[in-house]
Parts: sequence; structure tokens; C-alpha cells
Amino acid sequence: MRGTGEAGQAATARQGAVEAGTGDGRRPLAGSVALVTGASSGIGAATALALAREGCSLVLVARRTGRLEELAEAIGAQGGASLALTADLAAADEVRRTVDQTVDHFGRLDVLVNNAGFGARGAVADSDPADWDRMVDLNFKAVLRMSHAALPHLLRAAHEGPRGVADLVTVSSVAGRVPRKDNSVYSATKHAVCSFSEALRQEVTGRQVRVGLVEPGMTTTEMTRGGSQAASAHGLPPESWLRAEDIARSVVFMVTQPPHVAVNEITVRPTAQER
Repeated sequence: MRGTGEAGQAATARQGAVEAGTGDGRRPLAGSVALVTGASSGIGAATALALAREGCSLVLVARRTGRLEELAEAIGAQGGASLALTADLAAADEVRRTVDQTVDHFGRLDVLVNNAGFGARGAVADSDPADWDRMVDLNFKAVLRMSHAALPHLLRAAHEGPRGVADLVTVSSVAGRVPRKDNSVYSATKHAVCSFSEALRQEVTGRQVRVGLVEPGMTTTEMTRGGSQAASAHGLPPESWLRAEDIARSVVFMVTQPPHVAVNEITVRPTAQER
């Protein structure tokens, strides 16, 4: 039976507005606040710009203050609002601080995009364990801590916000599904993120928080251009790689679905990439 009275009418109106794209001519995420980590370049910067175009206010988190300020100016130029927070998310106290400052500044948090990451290729016998620690701290522990810190606010937004849903998206990698030699620890961190995300999804999906994974294949970013990670392409020419904007579109697709639709996993590869 459909809801009746003022509460039922409000719920019906909210559902209809979301399914119509807002119903009042606004952008789909108008009034929402999104926190994007690793926002100083590449996928993070592209995702922040894409979310701003959909109406989000943005919290931009990364280590490079100058880059964040440039991105904040770009968001402002297209009519958006943003807050730039310099932080190294490998430090647990920095994670909590960014979430607290987000809510203090904007009063809410509707979307979290865990994007910050680090990669270092090498055979196990020849690798520097310090690189392993950095990958575990940033690719995995930071995702755990950021998700934990953000979750109470996401649950509140899902219950009280106009969208009737909140989103937690983690940018992982096809390396989490297809491990390869010389990429063992990076692949292990991404596989761990996949398992964590699925378990978390099962915990909160009944409370209207959607948990999603976006798993890019070879993508042109600072981490892959001219670095050891470029060897992961296995001869795939750089002109055929994905661009950061391709991944940003996948994130936006996830978080702009109607509240009864959860797109939990998207794998995005260059057309020419076999594995």
C-alpha cells in the first residue's frame, strides 16, 4: 500500500523528483556535499570537476596545496563551491580531521570518493619494503579509516537528505582482480579494497548507503606516465589508454542513479586491453 497523508505524499514527491533528475530543473546532486581524496590531479581532479557540474559542493583532499587551490578556482569558475584540505591520508589523525572539517564547513556529507593511491612495481625480492608500507597505508588503510570516519555522516544524509540515499565509492583497479608479477603488493591492496567494499555494502545497503567500486584498467595519470606502473600496460600504446575523465564519468553514473538503484561495481578498461 502506498503511503498516505503528508509523510506519504512527501516521500512520493521526493522519489518522483529523484527519478526525474530532480524535478525542479536543478542538477541531480544539487545541495549534496562530496569529499574526494587524491583530488590534486588525475582521476581525483576529474571526478571533483564532474561532481561539481552535477551540483555537488566539493571537499578536495590531497597533499599538494597549490594543486588543490587551482582546482578550487576551476570549480568556482563553473559556479561551484569547494573546500581545499591539505592532508596525508596515510596518517590516521589526518583522515579524521578532513571529515570533521568537511562537516563543520558544509554541515553534511553525502558522497565519499576514496581515490587517493600509490603504486610501486617490482619483484618481491627486489622491492623496497618502505614502498609496501606506503601502498598498504594509502591504498588500503586510508580507505578503511576514511570510510569509518565518513559513515555516520553518510547514514545521516541517507536518512535526512533530499536524495534519500548516500554514496561511498572507492576507485580500485583491475589489478585487484587480475594480479600480475612485479605488481604483487599493489594488487594485494586493491584486492583487499574489493573485499572490504563488498562486506561494507552488505552492512549498509539496507540503510540506503550505496557502496561502489570503480576498477580502471590502464589510465593516463601522473602515476602511470613515465613511471614503473607504465610497465603494467604490457605494450598497450599510451594513446589507447583511458583518460581520467573516463573514470570520472563512471563515478558520476554510480552516484546519480535513483535511490532504488545501486550500481556496485564498474570495471573500465581500454578497448584494446585484454586483461
